Amino acid sequence: MGDVFTPEKRSAVMRRVKGRDTAPEMKVRRLLRGAGIGYRLGGCGLPGRPDVVMKGRRIALFVHGCFWHGHDCSRGARQPRSNADYWLAKIDRNRVRDARVAAELEAEGWRVLTLWECEQKTPDWGERLLARVRG
Repeated sequence: MGDVFTPEKRSAVMRRVKGRDTAPEMKVRRLLRGAGIGYRLGGCGLPGRPDVVMKGRRIALFVHGCFWHGHDCSRGARQPRSNADYWLAKIDRNRVRDARVAAELEAEGWRVLTLWECEQKTPDWGERLLARVRG
């Protein structure tokens, strides 16, 4: 099945993809706030600028989009149709960077949690995330 947009429109759509305050991030923040768990935004000067930082718990939480960060789910396995070489190389670089940043944070004594976009599709995602945060 071909793309529903023209190449120009697809390019415009991709340019508008947000890097912060995404819907998955907002769901996580609402969940944490509702559970009374304090957090900070903006990375707090940490490597990789985690999406959510819980300083008292020393947790750096990343909310990753499956496509952009190359998750092994069906959405992450999708192949871009246009400019494929560029996008596949970019996703590979993202994966390498994500692993490097996690290692740096762990070396500094932080617990690194990654929540994948697809995990939020399961009904118990919130309970499981809260258990990981509290555990």
